Formats: sequence, structure tokens, C-alpha cells
Amino acid sequence: MESGPAIFAGAAFALFGAGLLLWTGVRVRHRAPVAHGVSPSTAIALTTSAGVVCLALGAWCFGRL
Repeated sequence: MESGPAIFAGAAFALFGAGLLLWTGVRVRHRAPVAHGVSPSTAIALTTSAGVVCLALGAWCFGRL
């Protein structure tokens, strides 16, 4: 009964984290700005760390099953 919300949350975190990392990688590869008005190195570091944290949260949710 309690595994349904954990599966949903894990999938949401994992998809968002993977999408954010993919988007950041594509933007960096094309030398396009990741965030306007922010230095490129700061934007890359923050978006990459947010993507990794979301992936870790997704893995944690799946591990709680």
C-alpha cells in the first residue's frame, strides 16, 4: 500500500534529475548559456549538482521499497 507513493516519487525524482543533467550537457556541448545572467561555471555547477541530488533522491526512494 505504501509502495505506490514511493514508486511515483522515485520515478519523478529520477526523471527530473536525468532530464536536468541531459539538458545541461546539451547546453554545455553547444556552448549555449545554461542560465542567463549567471556566470557559466556557476550555472553548470549548480544545475549539475541539482541533477545529481535528484537522481540520488530517486534512488533513495526506490531503495525504500
